Amino acid sequence: MITSTANERVKLARALLTEARTRRKAGLIALEGVRLINDALDSGAQPEFIFYNPEQINPNALHGAPDALIQVSAQVIHHISGTEHPQGVVGVFPTPMLPLPERPRRVMILDGLRDPGNVGTMLRTAAAAGVEVVLFAPGCVDLGNDKVLRGAMGAHFRLPLRDWNWTQIAGFCRETTVYLADMTGEVAYDAADWGAPWSLIIGSEAEGASTEAEALAARRVFIPMHSGAESLNAAVAAGVLLFEAAKRR
Repeated sequence: MITSTANERVKLARALLTEARTRRKAGLIALEGVRLINDALDSGAQPEFIFYNPEQINPNALHGAPDALIQVSAQVIHHISGTEHPQGVVGVFPTPMLPLPERPRRVMILDGLRDPGNVGTMLRTAAAAGVEVVLFAPGCVDLGNDKVLRGAMGAHFRLPLRDWNWTQIAGFCRETTVYLADMTGEVAYDAADWGAPWSLIIGSEAEGASTEAEALAARRVFIPMHSGAESLNAAVAAGVLLFEAAKRR
């Protein structure tokens, strides 16, 4: 059992949970909780290691990877998690890099979204609605952020994700119609041509679309609302649009 917070793997797990720079440099992410770790294991992901506190977690609750399991003390788990009530298990995995489709037909682009809870919810929704790829444009929260991972509920292991610049995004989406979600848009969400290949840009409701997003968009799509309503939460708007697109498919 590891009991020291000075252990190198303990320090790595802590850094992966808290530092985007460490995640990018190492090509690793840290998952906390039985459900997230089992989602990763069920997808075939191979862990670097999984720390668990036997006072909280029965290792039989985890779906395989016995060679990767390492017992740690409650103090170590608390140090890694940094939360008041840690879940008792933290797994370190390679950052998922699922293959991209050669000819994408359903792409969601996140433009400057910084709220990790919102972004996690949007990834979970995108996976449920049949989106093929989600692209993180510059200015977005890191895709390996622990709150993004928790909110996405395993979507990282079912849906290709990429952190790209706008030139890369434009090249990848060149054969799709690029829609920008905009409350002042000219095309109602239920009048857009969701049957043809499309890309959908979702930006921050507080800051609006970036200049790059506006330049890339071919059409602006809106969701009609009762008078007096200012805007929808970005995750809610994404859900409405993505499931309308799924219905039309």
